[in-house]
Amino acid sequence: MPMSRIALALLIAMATAGCGMLYKQPIYQGNLIEKSAIDQLQVGMDKQQVLTLLGTPSIADPFHHQRWDYTATQRLNRRGHTEVRNMTLWFENDQLAKWEGEYFAEQDKELSERMRRFGNLPKEKGNQQRR
Repeated sequence: MPMSRIALALLIAMATAGCGMLYKQPIYQGNLIEKSAIDQLQVGMDKQQVLTLLGTPSIADPFHHQRWDYTATQRLNRRGHTEVRNMTLWFENDQLAKWEGEYFAEQDKELSERMRRFGNLPKEKGNQQRR
């Protein structure tokens, strides 16, 4: 009798392992860039202003100091398909010259709002709690 229970448990485990019954959490990596931050970019901003607005770039190539890349990836499904978005900024004489690329505008805003509840991102000045 105990051997049949073990066999039944193994059979059920094998049958449900690939059925999608198990939850797999979405994975987000890289920089969260909100649309409002991109809208504030202006040609001529210095690197410090861009750092304040967008944060540290994902990739700062030591051989190309005048180029910053903000890369983000997300995987939402169980099959492992990963979407990659890259926003590239170019500087001339340490001032922003141009930018191009794409980012997860709606997802980044929603995700950043959720993460602020956990203290992972800075709160906006008007919403800070007094201690």
